[in-house]
Amino acid sequence: MKNNEELIRKVKNVIDQIRPYLQSDGGDIEFVELTSDNIVNVKLLGACGSCPYSTMTLKNGVENAMKRAIPEIKSVEAINLDF
Repeated sequence: MKNNEELIRKVKNVIDQIRPYLQSDGGDIEFVELTSDNIVNVKLLGACGSCPYSTMTLKNGVENAMKRAIPEIKSVEAINLDF
């Protein structure tokens, strides 16, 4: 599974590059998992968790950046859990 570990490292690197932009708006993003079919699950935190534009940010910003950097990634999904 070395290939999977390498992919996760790349995913986390892209998230680290995007994080400052989200933090500047009071939000944040946290890597949760990479599924076996190359879907990245993340949690949107802070302002991003409740922002009505968070889906647009996730798809147009985070997902596009992720796919550009790592073509194997199929999509990025927010799995925010409401307790």
